Amino acid sequence: MFDKLASLDARYNQLTEQMAQPDVATDHVRLQQIAREQRELEDVVMAYRAFNDADRQAQEAQQLFDEADDPELRTMAQDELEQLRARRESLADQIKLLLLPRDPNDSKNVIFEVRQGTGGDEAALFAADLFRMYNRYAERRGWKLDVVSSSENGVGGYKEVVFEIQGEGAYSQLKYEGGTHRVQRVPATEARGRIHTSTATVAVLPEVEETDVELRPEDYRVDVYRSGGHGGQGVNTTDSAVRIVYKAGTPDEIVVTCQDGRSQLKNKAAALSVLRARLYAIEQEKRQKELGESRLAQVGTGERAEKIRTYNFPQDRVTDHRINQSFSNLPGLLDGDLERVIEALIIFDNTERLEAVGVES
Repeated sequence: MFDKLASLDARYNQLTEQMAQPDVATDHVRLQQIAREQRELEDVVMAYRAFNDADRQAQEAQQLFDEADDPELRTMAQDELEQLRARRESLADQIKLLLLPRDPNDSKNVIFEVRQGTGGDEAALFAADLFRMYNRYAERRGWKLDVVSSSENGVGGYKEVVFEIQGEGAYSQLKYEGGTHRVQRVPATEARGRIHTSTATVAVLPEVEETDVELRPEDYRVDVYRSGGHGGQGVNTTDSAVRIVYKAGTPDEIVVTCQDGRSQLKNKAAALSVLRARLYAIEQEKRQKELGESRLAQVGTGERAEKIRTYNFPQDRVTDHRINQSFSNLPGLLDGDLERVIEALIIFDNTERLEAVGVES
């Protein structure tokens, strides 16, 4: 492990030198490539250097303890040695995590597809609650959310809403949200006060670069039509809405619509972005099945699963079934306080991945 760390440290220094070279400084594309690679190495290199520094100080403290005759000096050296050993162990654990293979999609923007499941209007209202939760979470993080398309049910809920969240590391935080979400509560329309159980499904897809997915014009059809529903003055007075129908290479048609923007070109670009993300997800799922990845490793893939989380209103409790952990303050969570849940999922995911490669967490 330390040979690899030394190699990464040397590479980091090499990249620093390259960025200072005049020919690189004037080549914007090359400079971006070098800066991106250096950023990817920065966390593990800084942790490695901090580990080496703590290790050196620990050796000095040990030497002082061994050579000192003064009892008070020996006590001070012993206290410092214990602190440095603890720091060294903490940094070693951090380095192990940083050396795990990174999800190549972690730095990407994310595309969400939230749909009502079982439960009729109550399921559509729950889908709207989930959309608001992700919207509020994005606001807390300083990320941007754009709605690609939506289909309302007439009572304030969503049959379906597709949106993109743009922000640094958005997919790395939100990839755990994919699956079936279940709600248990008394609907506003329930006269007898009975608790109903409804569901909504969430698909989480990384935004895909055009070069990552081959999308030929002959493989899909583009239809334009007049947008309906909300969107402000002018949105439904021109043929700005776009529907893309994709057939090639899939058993069923893939249909993507975008009508929330006023520009046909922007709507088409957004629809193509969603289509690329879906095709990428299909290909990734095929690869995962071929590789036979374990279920434990799939908590971090964004893969759909049955009933990943239950929102129990009568008990003010949210339970994530993948990690068998419950959280209180359900209203706060639906208002975007997702950090505590996401952090628990990341810890679980990292622990499982460390065990999978034979490293003690």
